Amino acid sequence: MKKSMIVAAVALACGAAQAAAPAATAVVPRAENAFLSQADAAARSARVSNVDYTLDFTLTGKETFSGTTTLAFDLSDAGAPLTIDLDKANLVSLTVNGKEVAPQYNQWFITIAPADLKAGRNSVTVSYTRLHSTNGEGLHRMVDPVDHRVYTYSHFEPAAAHQMFPVFDQPDLKGTYEITVTAPADWVVSSTKRETGIQDIGNTKRWTFPRTKKLSSYNFAMHAGPYKVWEDHSGPYPQRLFARQSVAAQVSPQDWFNYTRRGLAFFDRYFGVPYPFEKYDQLLVPDFLYGAMENAAAITFAEGRFLHQDEMTAAQKQNLAGVIMHEMAHQWFGDLVTMKWWNGLWLNESFASFMGTLATAESTEFTNAWQGFYSGAKQGAYVQDQRVTTHAIETPVPSTANAFDNIDAITYSKGASTLKQLRHLLGEEVFRQGVHNYLVKYSYQNAKLDDFIGSLGEAAHRDLSGWTRQWLYEPGVNTIAAEYSCAAGKISSFKLRQSAPSKAMPTLREQRVQIGLFNLGADGLALSKNVAVTYQGAVTAVPELKGAACPDLVYPNYQDWGYAQVQLDKKSFATAQSSLGKVDDPLLRSMLWQSLWDGVRAAQLPLNEFLKAALANAPGEKDYTLLGDITGKIRASKAYLDKMGPSAAAYTAQVSVQLEQMAFAAANAASGDKNFQRRWFATYVDVASSPGALAQLSDILAGKLVVPGLNVSQDVRWEIVNRLNRYAYPGAAALLAAEQARDPSDSGQAAALSAAVVQPDAKVKAEWLANIADLQTKLPFSKVRRAMESLYAPEQGALSELSAAQRLAQLGQVDKAAGPVFMRSYANTMIPANCTPVSVQRLQGAIGKLKDLSAGTRRALLVTHQEDERCVAIKKAMTVN
Repeated sequence: MKKSMIVAAVALACGAAQAAAPAATAVVPRAENAFLSQADAAARSARVSNVDYTLDFTLTGKETFSGTTTLAFDLSDAGAPLTIDLDKANLVSLTVNGKEVAPQYNQWFITIAPADLKAGRNSVTVSYTRLHSTNGEGLHRMVDPVDHRVYTYSHFEPAAAHQMFPVFDQPDLKGTYEITVTAPADWVVSSTKRETGIQDIGNTKRWTFPRTKKLSSYNFAMHAGPYKVWEDHSGPYPQRLFARQSVAAQVSPQDWFNYTRRGLAFFDRYFGVPYPFEKYDQLLVPDFLYGAMENAAAITFAEGRFLHQDEMTAAQKQNLAGVIMHEMAHQWFGDLVTMKWWNGLWLNESFASFMGTLATAESTEFTNAWQGFYSGAKQGAYVQDQRVTTHAIETPVPSTANAFDNIDAITYSKGASTLKQLRHLLGEEVFRQGVHNYLVKYSYQNAKLDDFIGSLGEAAHRDLSGWTRQWLYEPGVNTIAAEYSCAAGKISSFKLRQSAPSKAMPTLREQRVQIGLFNLGADGLALSKNVAVTYQGAVTAVPELKGAACPDLVYPNYQDWGYAQVQLDKKSFATAQSSLGKVDDPLLRSMLWQSLWDGVRAAQLPLNEFLKAALANAPGEKDYTLLGDITGKIRASKAYLDKMGPSAAAYTAQVSVQLEQMAFAAANAASGDKNFQRRWFATYVDVASSPGALAQLSDILAGKLVVPGLNVSQDVRWEIVNRLNRYAYPGAAALLAAEQARDPSDSGQAAALSAAVVQPDAKVKAEWLANIADLQTKLPFSKVRRAMESLYAPEQGALSELSAAQRLAQLGQVDKAAGPVFMRSYANTMIPANCTPVSVQRLQGAIGKLKDLSAGTRRALLVTHQEDERCVAIKKAMTVN
C-alpha cells in the first residue's frame, strides 16, 4: 500500500546470482529510486541480522513530526555500502558507531559508507523531521472537520514504514522495537505493546513502551491522537477499541468486543498456539486506503466501512465479524510467521480470508458465512480468473513497486478457495495439524510457500508438489460439467468432465467435489442423491451414480467444495431457470442464480430474461444473504442497461419502473423486519431513476412520505441526496447544500463531494477532472479517490465521451507522474468505457499505443477493454426491441 505522489520506478528483475551472493564484491549499487528490488533486499538480508530499533517520536499535531531512530544490527561484512530506507525526511544528524557523519541521502534511502561500518555489531542513529502523510501511508494525519482535533495513525504495508522512520523496510529483516512517544497531553498512544509508563511534561505526555518481540517492519505500528477508548477485560486478552471523538456515538463497542473475544478463543483452539501479542487493540481510523490492516496487536479499520449512523444490519454485523476474524488470523499467519518477500503476500491474504470465513461460520451467529463467501468473494475470483489479465496465484514480485500488481480477487479469494478445497482433499483435521506444525516451527521467523505446503504434506503423508504446481503456479479456472444418460428412469452412465479455459492455459487439476442429483416433486426441487468424488484429468467416471433416479437437475459442485466454473447441462439449466422458487437449500439457490448470471455475462442468456426471473422470484426470497446477492445482480443489470444508452432506452425505462415498483413494494411489505426492509429500500434508492421514483425519494427526504418502520438515518439521507443530484432532480443542489449544513462531519463531507461530483453537468465534470489531474492538490487522497469513483455514473456515457479521448491520451503521462496508490484508483475508474463498438475500438487502439504503462495500469486498461466488449455483447444478446 504505497505512496501516491512519487514518480513510478522501473522495477528491477531479481537476478538469482546477485540475490544469493553475500560477498562484498557482489553487492551492486542500489538503484536511485523510491523502491526496493527483491535482488537488493536479498543482498541486504544476506549481510544484516539481529536488528533492534529504538524509536523516539515527538508529535505536536502540526503538519510535521520529528523522530530519532537508533538501528542496532549485526553486519557480516563491512566491505560495501549499506542502505537504510527513509522517505522524504529532513535529516538533522546521522551518527554511525558513535561518530557523526555527513549524510549521503537521496530522499529515498541513506547510504552508509563502508569506512563507517564494521563487521559485527553496528549502531546507526538518525535524527530527522518529516511531514505527516495525507495519503493513508506512513504516519497519516487528519484534522477532524467537526471539532478540529488532530488524529494520526501508521500504515506500512507493503513497504511504507520508511515513510515514518529509518528502517530496513523488507519483511525478512525482522526486528524488535522499543518506542517512546511525546504527544499532546490529551492524546492516547497505541502500539504493539502496552505502555509501561506515561510521564506528564507540561502540555505533553511522554509514553514509554517496552521492546517487542521480532516483527517485520510492515507489522509494527504506532497510532496517536485524542481517541475515545473503550476497554474490555472479560477474556484472557485485554481489549481496547479506539475511535475519533466526533464519531464515537456511531460505534457499538460490545459488538466489536464480542466478535473479537469469540475469535481469539477460536484461533487459540484451532491453531493450538496462544495469541502471541498479549493485548488486542482495534482502531477505527479516517481516510484509510483499504478495509483494515493487521498491525500486530494494534489493528486499524476503515471508518467508512464500519461506522454507520443507524443500528447495524445483520449484513453489516457479518461484514464486521468477518473482517475482525480476517485480521485476527493474520496475527498468527503473517505477524507471528511472516512471508520472506512480497511474492508470498497472496498466501498471507488467502489464508486470512479462508480462516476468517471459517472462524465467522464456527464462532459467531453467522453460521452461513460460507454462503456469503460463495456469492461474494468467490464470484469475484471467478470473474478475475476469466479476464485477459488472469495470473497464477504465486507470481514473481521484482520490486516493492510491484508488490500490489497482482493483489486482487485471485490473491484473496481464489487463494482462499484453493485452501478450502485442499482442506476437503486432505481432511479437516490433517489440514489443521499441518497449520499448527507450520506456526510452531516458524514462529517469529520468515517462511516461504514451500515451508507451508511442506508442513501440510508432512501432516497428510503425501507429496503435494504436483498439487502445488497445478493450483498455485498455473493461471485460469477450469470448467466442470456432468455428462450422463438415463434409461428407464435411471442413470445408466455418469461422467464428470473437466475442461481447461484455453490452449494457452491447458492445466487440468485435481480436487474433491460433491455431485448432487435433484428431482422435482410436490415439495419442490429435492436432493435425491449426492456423492463425493476426487477427480483429475479430462474425464472421471462416477459409477456410484449408476442406477440413481434420472435427475431434473445435476449440480457437480454441490455445497461448493471445489473451485471450478459449473456448466449446467441443458436440462439442468432449464430447471434452474424455471424452478428457482422451488429450491429449499439457500446455497443451492445461490448457485442456480449464479448460473443464470454467468449466462448473462457470457452473452448466452439475454439480460431481459434474467430480469424476468428476478422480477418473478426476488420479492419472495426469504434468505437474507441470498437476497443481498440477488439485489446486487439487479443493480449490476441496471448498470448494464444504463451503459447501453439510447439503443436500449425504451426497455431500460420500462424495466426500471418495474424494478422500482418491486423494490418499493417489498420495502413496505418488510416493515416487520428491519434487515429485509433496509436491504430492499437500499435497492430502491439504487434503481430509482424515473421521475415518479425520484419524486418519492424527495418526499421521503422531506418527511412528506413515510415508509412504515423505516428509519431515514443520516446515511440514508445522503444516499437519497446523491441519487437526486445524480439525475438532476429539480432542487437537488439546494437539498445538497442543506444536507451539508445538517451533517458537517468528515463522512458528510465525503458524501457531499460524491453528490456534487456525480451531477450530470459538463462544467462540474471538467472542474473535477482538473482537480483529479492536479497531483499537487492539497485535498486528502481519500477525497480525490472519492471524486474518481463518483465522476461518471453508468448512464452518463455522453458526458464521459466529452473527455474520453483526452483521458486516454493522457493516461501514459499520468501513469509516469503519479505513484502506485494513485494509479490503482485512477486506472480503475477513469479509463473511459461506454459500451459501444467505437469505445471498444478506442480502447484497443490505446492498448496498442501505450506500451510503457506500469504493470498495474496496463492491466486495468486490458480489463476495461474486455469488460467494454462484454457490455456490447450483452447488448447484442438482448431480445427486446
